Amino acid sequence: MRDAPGTAMPTKTPADRPPKVLIADDNPQILELLEAYLEPLAVQVITALDGQTTLTTVERDKPDLILLDVMMPKHSGFEVCRLLKQDARYRDIPIIMVTALNEMGDMERAGESGADDFLCKPVNRRELLDRVQSLLKVRQLKSAERRKNEGNL
Repeated sequence: MRDAPGTAMPTKTPADRPPKVLIADDNPQILELLEAYLEPLAVQVITALDGQTTLTTVERDKPDLILLDVMMPKHSGFEVCRLLKQDARYRDIPIIMVTALNEMGDMERAGESGADDFLCKPVNRRELLDRVQSLLKVRQLKSAERRKNEGNL
């Protein structure tokens, strides 16, 4: 079932550009599928195929949200998430762990590594869109509040 055109409202970032969403997964078919799922949101999608490239891409492109696979080469998603959340420059970027792992321990480990949300594969398209929109909106509101507070100093 497809959404009617225009039903998903794009979230604009402070620079009035589409939000950047980084999809990190070592499976090119999953990257393509998730990118297609995000089309109604009018976001700019960037991709990474392993953990190290994910870290480099975050530093270079400063995404507004990350969809992060758990099982990747050159740093697991748990490691990448932990490293990003420990870094003051990136800790406010929402991270949704997307994985075939669906044991309670995996969800707990995702939370312990700092993930903001967790989705199991196969990903439900509507659930993905709802969570991405919600976390982008929260990020936008936090950024606006931070800019307001900085202006009052």
